[in-house]
Amino acid sequence: MSMQDKVVLVTGGARRVGSAICRMLHGEGARIVIHYRSSASEANALAAELERIRPDSAAVVQADLLDVAGAVPRMVDRALARFGRIDALVQNASSFFPTPVGSIDEADFHDLVGTNLKAPLFVAQAAAPALARVAGCIVNLIDIHADRPLRGHVVYSIAKAGLAGLTRSLAIELGPDVRVNGIAPGAVMWPEDDAVFDPAERERIVGQTPLRRAGSPEDIASAARYLICEANFVTGQIIAVDGGRSLHL
Repeated sequence: MSMQDKVVLVTGGARRVGSAICRMLHGEGARIVIHYRSSASEANALAAELERIRPDSAAVVQADLLDVAGAVPRMVDRALARFGRIDALVQNASSFFPTPVGSIDEADFHDLVGTNLKAPLFVAQAAAPALARVAGCIVNLIDIHADRPLRGHVVYSIAKAGLAGLTRSLAIELGPDVRVNGIAPGAVMWPEDDAVFDPAERERIVGQTPLRRAGSPEDIASAARYLICEANFVTGQIIAVDGGRSLHL
């Protein structure tokens, strides 16, 4: 599928992996809707950057994705009002922080399950009619720890496991009109909190990875491009983009 003038909505698109996905798909000719929750300056700067390259090709929309009854459908409506269609939905927005057993509280549960499972379900539901009209697709950003839980991150791991299940279930529910796939990154971009993976742990992880290096946001963006543009007979699948790390977990 050519991306020329196709419209892609990227949740959490203002920073880190999300911004790499936006840039790559924009470079393929797509028009990009950049969702953000609180990263307004980054989202507006990215949109301005893309607009300088090609006018009328980028927009921003703010939404708290935990507001599934209000903000989520409004986000989809704003994307449709701006560009008239949605050809692909990339669900990248996520929370990530440790929740060791014994310290988990209900707020942690609602945050991590809300952003990593609840919101993707309701965003997909809101976008599904528009995607079906154009034989579109959904790409969910999951994690290799959906299958192999990360120690000390119980709630995050089970939320991503749920997102993996949601990806497969939506492929059944939305087919044949909408393809639904996932990407499971490994060591691609370290968390901003250095306490999660200290330098020694990072070195150990890279050392156990068959490709002996950490990945880049562009590696994830390339996988998203493949699933959107080239994988016309692929649905319900989750691609590990982890340099082979999951082989040793």
